[in-house]
Amino acid sequence: MTGNTLPSVTERHHVGRTAAELRDYRAAFNAAHLAMAVVDHRGLVVTANDALAALLDTEPTDLQEQSAAELVDLASDGRTWHAYREVLRGRRSRFRCTRRLKHPDGRSLWAEVTVAPVPDSRNVLLSVADISERRELHARLRHLQMHDLVTRLPNRTLFFERLSAALESSPYDHGSTGRIGLCYLDLDGFKAVNDTLGHRVGDRLLAAVADRLTECADSDGHSGGHLVARLGGDEFALLVEDSTGTEQLAALAQRVLASLQQPFDLSGQRLSVSASIGVVERSVTGTSATGLMQAADTTLYWAKADGRARWTLFDPERNAHRMTRQALASTLRPAVERGEFALEYQPLVGMADGVTRGVEALVRWHHPQFGTLAPNRFITIAEEDGSIIQLGQWVLRTACRQARQWQKDHPDTPPLFVSVNVAVRQVWDSDLVADVAEILAETGLEPHLLQLELTESAVMGSAGRPLQALQALSDMGVQIAIDDFGTGYSNLAYLSRLPVSVLKLDGSFVRGFQDEAHPNPADETIVEAMVELAHRLGLTVTAECVETAGQASRLRRIGCDTGQGWLYSRAVAPERIAELIAVSALSA
Repeated sequence: MTGNTLPSVTERHHVGRTAAELRDYRAAFNAAHLAMAVVDHRGLVVTANDALAALLDTEPTDLQEQSAAELVDLASDGRTWHAYREVLRGRRSRFRCTRRLKHPDGRSLWAEVTVAPVPDSRNVLLSVADISERRELHARLRHLQMHDLVTRLPNRTLFFERLSAALESSPYDHGSTGRIGLCYLDLDGFKAVNDTLGHRVGDRLLAAVADRLTECADSDGHSGGHLVARLGGDEFALLVEDSTGTEQLAALAQRVLASLQQPFDLSGQRLSVSASIGVVERSVTGTSATGLMQAADTTLYWAKADGRARWTLFDPERNAHRMTRQALASTLRPAVERGEFALEYQPLVGMADGVTRGVEALVRWHHPQFGTLAPNRFITIAEEDGSIIQLGQWVLRTACRQARQWQKDHPDTPPLFVSVNVAVRQVWDSDLVADVAEILAETGLEPHLLQLELTESAVMGSAGRPLQALQALSDMGVQIAIDDFGTGYSNLAYLSRLPVSVLKLDGSFVRGFQDEAHPNPADETIVEAMVELAHRLGLTVTAECVETAGQASRLRRIGCDTGQGWLYSRAVAPERIAELIAVSALSA
C-alpha cells in the first residue's frame, strides 16, 4: 500500500476488531473486583482500575504517575523491594507477597500483592487481593491447633514454638537479659481425682488450675506476662523470657505453690491439690530446647522424690551425679565381662597379738572414664538392676582363688581366711549355697577359710529361703558374719537363732573412742555390753574403722577379738598381702 492508498476492507476490519478488543479489555479491567494497576518500568502507575482506587479511597486518575511501591508498601523490607525491582527490569517473571494495608475506614486488611509482566510490553500488571477473611480463618484454625481445649492455654506445640523462638533470639537485643527460665510442674495425685470423681471433674479442676497459673504469671510484674501452657495430662509449664535470675523463678514457683494449695470449689465440689515444680534458669547462649526440657524434667523428678508439694531448683552437680549413675548403670554388666573390676584386701588383725588372721575382699571398678571407683559408687546400682548376681559370683570366685594361692605360696604359715560381702539379692535371686559349694570345690579352699558378710538389716528377721541358705552355708563350714552390727534392727534376742559366728561392730561405735583425752563412758559401756553378749553366744567380735593406737587399746581391753582399719592397713593389692604373710613367717 502506497502513502496515498486507502486501507483495504480487510485491514479496516482488523483495526476495528483490535480497537474493540482493547475497549473490552479496558472495560473488564475497570469493572473487575480485583484491584489492579498497570505500572511502567520506572515503577509509576500508568492506569488503575476502580477497585484499586476504592481500596485506596481515591480516584483512578489520581493514582496515575504515583509510585506503586509506596501505594502498597513494597519498599518496607529489602527482600520484597529487591524482588519487585527485578520484575520491573525484566529479570524475574513474577513475584507475590503479603502486605498489611490500611483501609479507608480505618481498619487494617491483609492483601496479597502480585506483580507480573504484561506480554509484549515494558509494563507490569500489579494486582491486590483482599485476603483478610482467609487470614482470619487461618488464624482461627491455628488458634484451635495451638491451644488446649480443656484449659484454653497454649498447648505443647505452641509452647515449643515460643521456646525455640526465645532461644533463637539474640541475647544482645535491646532490653534483653539474655536469660530464660522455666517452671515445669505437675499435680500431685491428679490421677486419683480422675479415678474417683470422673474425668469431667478432672477437666474442671485442670481449667481452674490453669486460671490460677495465669494469675500468678500475670502478677509477676513482667511486661506481657509469662507464657503458661498445658503440656499434656496434668503437666503445665510457665516460660519466663528475659528472666532476671533464679530469685525471680523461685519467687514465681513459691507463688504458684501457695496459689494451688488453696482449695478449689468446683460447682460445690471442694478439692485440694498440690503440685511439684522443677525450676530451671540459665543463659540463652548455649541452651537448646531439648536440653532445657531435660533439665526441667529431671528437676521435677527431684521435687517429687524429695517429698512432693515443693519446688526444686536445677542443680548441675546433682545432675552430673545422676548422669554418672546412669552411665555406670548402663556399663556395669559389660564391665564384668571386660575385666574392669579388681579386688583389694584389708587385713583383719588379732587385737591380742597383732597377728593378721584374715582379710576382707573389697571390690574396685577401674572405670575407663571415671577412674577407680569404690564400692559405694556402684554396689547399690548393681543391686537395683540385678547385675550384683554376676558381679558377686566374680568377687567370690576371685577372692577364694586368691586365698588358696596365698596358702599354696606360704604352706608353712597359718592360712588366712577371706571375708566376702554378700548382698541380700544374692541370697534371694541366686542359688548362693550352690555357688559357694561350686567355687570352693573349684578353687580348693577349705570352707572354714571363707567368711561371708551380710548387713544386720539383711540378716535380722530373716526367714524362709534366706535363713535356710545361711544355715546350709554354716553347716558346710562357712563362717557367717553380721556387718555394720548395731545400726539396723538390733534384735539381740534373734542372734541365738541365726547361724552367725562373727559380729562386726559398726565403725560409728569405734569412732566414738577417738577422743582419748575425754572418753565417753557411755560409748565404752555400750560396746562392752555388745562384746560380752556376743561372747556369751559363742560369737567373735571384729571392730571396724580402727585408726589409732588408743582406740585399739580400749577395744582390746573391752575384749574385741579382731580389728580392721587404717591403724593396721588400708585395703591393698594382693601382692602386698603376700609380702605381709612373708614377714609374718619370718617373725614366727
